[in-house]
Amino acid sequence: RCRSPPPSKLNSDQTSFNKMASAGSHAMAPSAVEGAADEMSFATNYDKVVESFDDMGLKEDLLRGVYAHGFEKPSAIQQRAIMPVVEGHDTIAQAQSGTGKTGTFSIGILQRIDTAPEAVAKGPQALVLAPTRELAQQSQKVMAALGMHLGVTAHACVGGTAVRDDMAAFSRGVHVVVGTPGRVQDMITRGVFDVSNLKIFCLDEADQMLDRGFKDQIYEIFSCGLPKDMQVILFSATMPNVALELTDKFMREPKRILVKRDELTLDGIKQFYVNVQKEDWKLDTLCDLYETLTITQSIIYCNTRRKVDML
Repeated sequence: RCRSPPPSKLNSDQTSFNKMASAGSHAMAPSAVEGAADEMSFATNYDKVVESFDDMGLKEDLLRGVYAHGFEKPSAIQQRAIMPVVEGHDTIAQAQSGTGKTGTFSIGILQRIDTAPEAVAKGPQALVLAPTRELAQQSQKVMAALGMHLGVTAHACVGGTAVRDDMAAFSRGVHVVVGTPGRVQDMITRGVFDVSNLKIFCLDEADQMLDRGFKDQIYEIFSCGLPKDMQVILFSATMPNVALELTDKFMREPKRILVKRDELTLDGIKQFYVNVQKEDWKLDTLCDLYETLTITQSIIYCNTRRKVDML
């Protein structure tokens, strides 16, 4: 099993840690930032804004996938955070859910990895961790869709699925692994997931993962022989001290991007509600909306599973 060094060994030389911190090492002592955790703050230190996908220097086949997926103009977080990822910087991006973070790290990763047919045999080049199986599977689908014209293979490595399916996928070869901490750690421990060729490690919804108690598993994965020059990127809706602490341990001079709430309204989006006074009228109202509006994609929330199945 992959284990971190014991705390006594990590804390034996505070001076050595300070030297490591200034050099930006991926391996840092857990206790060294605890005292200063309350003083940590998050502010943007990367100001480049690119307002068009065409101006990002993306691979032609990736650009085809971006437009085919329905993206037209980069969102606020995409305008700011795709480029530091593409440029190879460790990157921390804070923006609310639903602002385009999945597209941001997917485009950045797909631009960075080697998609040549022979490259897949060397092992996965990117790992994305997500807090839930559903989010990991959704991100894997986006990654696969955006990378369709590149011939990219993205595998969802999540709990609740057959281990043999994961083993078969890794045996065939994958470019990108999108998974949950428990199953990913299990595959690494079994020797199925070879991490020696990883170029990029992405933590998606980092605050949720830490809230759900995945901190120890994340640290375990970082201790499993990941390449020292691996790029680390982190996306989160909030930036609690425990998340900033993690970035201090495993990231080197990261570019920090903060998209404020007042920047999140997308041009062309209109919001409205319909006051439906009786439960029996809801379905007819929904059907009227579909007949009146041009709707290509939608998310419908219900308060019971039965209604979801019925719709």
